[in-house]
Amino acid sequence: MDQPNSTNKKAWPTRAAMQQIYELNLWGGQGSFYSGLGSHDPSLVDPYVKRVQSFLRSFEEPLEVVDLGCGDFNVGNQLVPFAKHYDAIDIVPALIERNKQIYQATNLTFGCMDIANDELPPGDVAILRQVLQHLSNAEVKNVVTKLYQYRFVILTEHLPDGTFEPNKDIISGQGIRLKKGSGLNLQLDPFNLKAKHSETWFSVPYSNGKGVITTTLFVL
Repeated sequence: MDQPNSTNKKAWPTRAAMQQIYELNLWGGQGSFYSGLGSHDPSLVDPYVKRVQSFLRSFEEPLEVVDLGCGDFNVGNQLVPFAKHYDAIDIVPALIERNKQIYQATNLTFGCMDIANDELPPGDVAILRQVLQHLSNAEVKNVVTKLYQYRFVILTEHLPDGTFEPNKDIISGQGIRLKKGSGLNLQLDPFNLKAKHSETWFSVPYSNGKGVITTTLFVL
């Protein structure tokens, strides 16, 4: 059964910002609902898809995957066949309705909710691919407190290349901390994610030469 749309008023400012991004094509693309180069550039997408597919295939019993911020689903749809069940979540109602029309599978569910303020679906592994980088510290902290229900978290973030001051605050929306010379590190203040194990899978230079896209596995 599809997840119900969130009616939480706390979600409205962030939802409005994200809706505007898609309506005005602020992340590029020729048509509506384009989630940016990070979801379409083969140099960024292909290594990610290959690594996550390998991770999911490594389990004798397939995992239940929760994609928190699935965007236009150009990436997630390549992972669905390797999951026991795949819950794809985003905050923009029209985007979710569009995804439902394009992508269908017996083990795939789409839901519209605000991951910072709504209760998250259960599962084994949460995927957060270039999502938290767009959220304020307060919203990121809300998400982090709910991640402990999962065994694994696969986090992808756009970070400065080299050393940087982590976790500078931003207003939720189109921009990310890279503009402030910063990026997220969930294991540091104010988030303090406690993981049994973490490992950086890879960092790929971003297409425009600004920063790197880094994917990290957390075992919780």
